[in-house]
Amino acid sequence: MALKYVSRRTRRRRSRKRMRRIPKGFIHVQAGYNNTIVTVTDVQGRVVSSSSAGFCGFRGARKGTPFAAQTTAVDAISTVVLQRAEVLIKGGGQGRDPALRAIRQSGIRVTLVRDVTPLPHNGCRPPKKRRV
Repeated sequence: MALKYVSRRTRRRRSRKRMRRIPKGFIHVQAGYNNTIVTVTDVQGRVVSSSSAGFCGFRGARKGTPFAAQTTAVDAISTVVLQRAEVLIKGGGQGRDPALRAIRQSGIRVTLVRDVTPLPHNGCRPPKKRRV
């Protein structure tokens, strides 16, 4: 039995579900330093659509760029019909503003933009001082 060789480039992308119509939802943007992940959920928190810079075809250092974040946001929104959305942004990467700009330009009415980046309130105890 011969194994059939399939190139990574010629493989078909995963088939997306049909267009989902939800009147109100949340758009979660996780903008890290190495990647940007955009997830669209309904009011109950169920994931309707999601995309990441890696899924959009960016590899390596290009995944953390502003252009990759913009492309990711457009890709995540393209399968959903939303009227109103609240945008929750987490992380400190370069993709924060371009992703929000892409969401605003898509025609979705943004009712709230909230920064949900976790910040330590004095955090963990630091390691003991080094003695030489």
